[in-house]
Amino acid sequence: MLLLPRSRRRGAAAVTAARPLLLAPQVSRSHVCNQYRSSGSLPEEKKEFLQNGPDLQDFVSGDLSDKSAWAEYKGNLKRQKGERLRLPPWLKTEIPIGKNYNKLKNTLRSLNLHTVCEEARCPNIGECWGGGEYATATATIMLMGDTCTRGCRFCSVKTAKNPPPLDPQEPYNTAKAIAEWGLDYVVLTSVDRDDMPDGGAEHFAKTVSHLKERNSKILVECLTPDFRGDLKAVEKVALSGLDVYAHNVETVPELQRKVRDPRANFEQSLRVLKHAKEVRPGVVSKTSIMLGLGETDEQVYSTMKLLREADVDCLTLGQYMQPTKRHLKVEEYVTPEKFKYWEKVGNDLGFHYTASGPLVRSSYKAGEFFLKNLVEKRKTKTV
Repeated sequence: MLLLPRSRRRGAAAVTAARPLLLAPQVSRSHVCNQYRSSGSLPEEKKEFLQNGPDLQDFVSGDLSDKSAWAEYKGNLKRQKGERLRLPPWLKTEIPIGKNYNKLKNTLRSLNLHTVCEEARCPNIGECWGGGEYATATATIMLMGDTCTRGCRFCSVKTAKNPPPLDPQEPYNTAKAIAEWGLDYVVLTSVDRDDMPDGGAEHFAKTVSHLKERNSKILVECLTPDFRGDLKAVEKVALSGLDVYAHNVETVPELQRKVRDPRANFEQSLRVLKHAKEVRPGVVSKTSIMLGLGETDEQVYSTMKLLREADVDCLTLGQYMQPTKRHLKVEEYVTPEKFKYWEKVGNDLGFHYTASGPLVRSSYKAGEFFLKNLVEKRKTKTV
């Protein structure tokens, strides 16, 4: 689950709003009263906006997700020069809580495992770890440590030229943890490890093998790096027994150099996805595109066509969200309606599965029924 910051201001706002107003000794009460009376000079539309806005009870209850107000949002959605866009209401998420969330987190810590959900600050962590509509909790395990050898400008995972050596027990520990959770669908991903001869492909393969040994029915998705274009490494992972081979192109071809590390590019990523299908024709292939980085509609459509022509089965589209001030700024917040449009385009182009929405990530709700059903159909060669 890739990437990203989220609003955590609700709890703080509630606490702040609940505090009594404390006046400094040197500030007279009449001054404060006059200050509040000056609101009478506000334009009528501003007064109405304040009257109809959320009150203290809304903050206390946490019920601030009224979707009917989305269409009325007046903030800028496209960035002007020197501006930082404010987060629109449809991108604000709940603070992750719940028994299942805590259970997964404690298991990860005890086995020294990492998830991309945490490292990349994914906004869906509460929903995925807590279990969604189908009560399937999904965590995306990040193999090979938490330090990447690349420095993509959209990603908050820490980087280094020479990360720490691999943990040889990680494949076994990963399988053990997943067995404890009782998951029926798991996503394995990793940082880039350009410091290793095979980019970590053997580590991926071992992890899949351990998982299948413990539970032959578990469905395994591997979201891999590009292995510097090493097709032998791609082949090793594709033939490991996985069910879904995923690799993200991240953005349209025109923005690759701006967004990704110079060692990555669209053509190389496309070759990875094609080769996985060539060596395992029955495998489900999947990729993801971030929107809001400055791409045009024509570029998005062209990219989707190229992916479908490469026989990619599943596509996810989600909103890019700036993880820190050091990373690329959001150029545009794409509306939920526009994401729905891209979902229809994906279906019309022939993708077997198109997930498109502001908070959708490459591993978002990976255990959901449709994708599991697609994998099972592939196994019986009905799709």
